[in-house]
This record gives sequence, structure tokens and C-alpha cells, in this order.
Amino acid sequence: MSMGKPLYVHLGAHRTGTSSFQMMLAENRALLNGAGFDIAYPGRDDIPQGDLRLKLPDPRNLGQWESKFLPLARNELTRHASPDSHAMILSEENIPGRMIHFPNGQFYPAAEVRLQTLAAAARAPVLRAVLVVRDYVGLYVSAWRKRAEDNKSPPFAEGTHNMLHMDRGWPELVQLIFKHLKVQELVVIDYARRGRSVDMMGMLVPELAAAPLVEPARRMNHSATDAAMIELQERYHRGETLARADWQRIIADHRDDKTPRGVSEFSKRQTRILEGRYAEDLDKIAAMPAVLMLR
Repeated sequence: MSMGKPLYVHLGAHRTGTSSFQMMLAENRALLNGAGFDIAYPGRDDIPQGDLRLKLPDPRNLGQWESKFLPLARNELTRHASPDSHAMILSEENIPGRMIHFPNGQFYPAAEVRLQTLAAAARAPVLRAVLVVRDYVGLYVSAWRKRAEDNKSPPFAEGTHNMLHMDRGWPELVQLIFKHLKVQELVVIDYARRGRSVDMMGMLVPELAAAPLVEPARRMNHSATDAAMIELQERYHRGETLARADWQRIIADHRDDKTPRGVSEFSKRQTRILEGRYAEDLDKIAAMPAVLMLR
């Protein structure tokens, strides 16, 4: 990627409808390419033509950000850049980091170095970025359940104390985004207000707000019920290894059993505390300069 070619970055976050946004990019790739934009996104959840493999440091290898991860990230961005484009639209929910650290009370612990690595790899300004944030109760529950679908996981209750006393939250992540990406404008959207992906694209790239973009058809995302989660975790704790088709079949088999079994719940008191913290954090973000908040 040559110097000076700007980026528009969709930062996710996790469990906030990122796959729908990336499906919209896939549906409109030809139009976006024709308008002079390179498109880069990963192929998680079987998103067509998603081949971005942006490797950024984890907490265990932060010291290798410059020697190992910077060259890899720079090569990956260069691979997705074409000579005739004038900007790149990048969508990757893992830029801040992984969700696996939530039960340990760590809110994206490698975010600073990961953002630093991306900024150095891009060698170009980030004109605008979008971050979709989610209330802490919904985020932590959804993150645990997503991982527990295909991994042996400790009980949710074991991590609730740490999640209740998380080391930081959304405002600190937003500050790191400004510090390292040097983003000129940041759009922060509450998950409950995210709306259509094509409208989010208009907020990310204002010049595309009037483009005839197509909203992708809604895909049925069958989340695991408590009954499915219990069977999956019993199997994993017995030492079984399930192929993707196998654990998805178990989820499908229990789809109609929606009886709550308390697999991943905060207490009422914990819920009130986290809801209050989220409301306060949205106020903090909304007061930051160069933030456009949709809540």
C-alpha cells in the first residue's frame, strides 16, 4: 500500500453484527471496487470472498509487534491494495483483540499494541472508523456462549466476579483508537441502534451514503440454547473433539428447547451494576471530541 492512501476501518466489535456488515461488503464488492475502494475482510462465518488474515500480537507476544507482526500486517494490507483504488475499506472485529480474556477481568489487554501495529502497517491516515459497542451484560454472555459452542470452557459463573470488576471498558478502548490510529472521526454505535449495514456504511464512508448499496438477506443465526450448551460442554469435558458439523448439529437438535437453565446468567444485582456502568461509559464516550455517537 503506498503512502497516503487512506483507510476507512470498521472495528467491529465482537458480537455486534460484524458478519452482517461483512456480508454487505461481499454483496456490494463490485460496486465498491468500481467506486475506487479496495475491500478487505476475513471469511469467518463463511462470508464470500473473505480472505483477510490480519495477524496482530496477543498478550503473550507483545514484544514481537515490530519484528514479527508489523511485516506480516504490512504485507497483508499490501496484498489487498490495488493500484487504481483511492482508499481501502477494512472490516475486522479482532483488531482490538480476542474475547477469551473477559472471564479473567481483562478488556482487550493487547488492544494498544494491536492498534499500534495496524497503524504502523497501514502507513496511511485512517479518515474515519466505526465501532459498534454492546452493553456489558449482553457482550460478556454472548462472548462466553460463542466460545463455549466449540471449546471446553469453565462455567460462566466462575468468571462473573472478574467480569464485574473488569480492568477497563469501552471508553478506554476508544481513547486507544484515537491515540494509535490517529483516526480523524470515530462513529460509535450502540448495538441496539445499529440498524442496517448499508446505513452503517454511509456513516463509515459518507460519500457512499447515497450509493445504491444492497442490504444482504438476513441469515438465520441459530444460537445454542441452554440445553445445547449443556450437552456440548459435557462432551468437551469428557475429552471429545467435535467437528464443526457435529457441534452445529447438536445446536440444531436442541433448537426448540428454549427452557432457561441458568447456563450463563448474571445475578440481578450484577446486572444492575453492569447496566449502570455501560450507561456511564456511553456518556463518557459521547463527550469525547471527534466522536459521533448513535445511541
